Amino acid sequence: MAKILLGICGGIAAYKSVLLARQLTQQGHEVKCVLTEHAQHFVSTHTLQAISGETPRSDLFDSQAEAAMGHIELSRWADVLIIAPATANTLTKLALGLADNLLSTLYLASAADILIAPAMNHLMWTHPATQAHIATLSHRAKHHLLPVGIGAQACGETGPGRMAEPEEIIAALKRILNTRQDWQGIRLCITAGPTREAIDPVRYLSNHSSGKMGYAIAAAAAARGAQVSLISGPTALAAPPHCRLIPVISAVEMHAAALQAAVESDIFIAAAAVADYRVKHIAEHKQKKDVHGTLSIELVENPDIVADVAALQENRPFTIGFAAETEHLLEYARRKREKKGLDLILANNVREQPFGGDHNHIHLISAAEEISLPPASKTALAEQLLDHILKQYQETLHVSH
Repeated sequence: MAKILLGICGGIAAYKSVLLARQLTQQGHEVKCVLTEHAQHFVSTHTLQAISGETPRSDLFDSQAEAAMGHIELSRWADVLIIAPATANTLTKLALGLADNLLSTLYLASAADILIAPAMNHLMWTHPATQAHIATLSHRAKHHLLPVGIGAQACGETGPGRMAEPEEIIAALKRILNTRQDWQGIRLCITAGPTREAIDPVRYLSNHSSGKMGYAIAAAAAARGAQVSLISGPTALAAPPHCRLIPVISAVEMHAAALQAAVESDIFIAAAAVADYRVKHIAEHKQKKDVHGTLSIELVENPDIVADVAALQENRPFTIGFAAETEHLLEYARRKREKKGLDLILANNVREQPFGGDHNHIHLISAAEEISLPPASKTALAEQLLDHILKQYQETLHVSH
């Protein structure tokens, strides 16, 4: 069990940190809480003390604690520093190295792993300044940034910026504490997110994919030692640490990037929700409303990325596809796996677990077996999927030799 320093910043998502502290202590971890000044408006120090058994700290100039350089000792005590929620203000301090409160000072004085779960209004999250700070922190050693959720926010608006759920943070903590490097030496290429097919310079065709599942798999694989290339359509997610991000927009762009990366990969996972069709003739200018109130667009079929990867004659990777269906899930998934020549297909019902959610329910289908994983957060599912994929990949290598 680990020594966890839990930093809590001032935001409505701080209520989740109380649940997080409770779950961490229930799992046997030793937890000490540090609150910013504003965090005390959202959570009670008495509640956190009752849960953790330790008096929360908030004052950098606590005379009793600082008599023995308390903040330095506290930073050295922790195995992992979790900051949840991490507000835009605190992210700025961490990125710039400002130390004007106890939490930011502890951060600078700590050599522990840093696990950060951002939370803020969607406009604050998408602001270039915030994204620049996220990028800075993502590239620092021993820093682990969790993606934000997309959904309804306390302000009444909807968008990216929700803090990861406690079980997702705990799953990430397990990855940090887990010394397994069972994907070491494996080259993984994974596609994620939606594609956008332009109609004119303003409009496009797309879908509701958030990219969360693909990003979670990429992050988990990198943490377990894989060399990961992530080919991503447009998303609101921060690039996973230690992954090579290849941004694309359209299905044609993703197809070209995938075929180039696939021949240099051992395993290829097509998690992206690729548009089946694109506009045949993209308008040079924005299309105005027709006088009759109608618009006709001629569509042509996009290339089938995963089928083309599976059909490679040389340097073909172990190829995995996704089947997102609304009905006849297993029947359609089996048919898709056989038709496209896939080694494995991962199927989910998007009526039960809609696009953009933080949870999923996945069925694994290969020629030899079918496995149903219980519903769980996408972060937790990513770990389970990697276990099963690695097992089947290694079995394939054994057979081929």
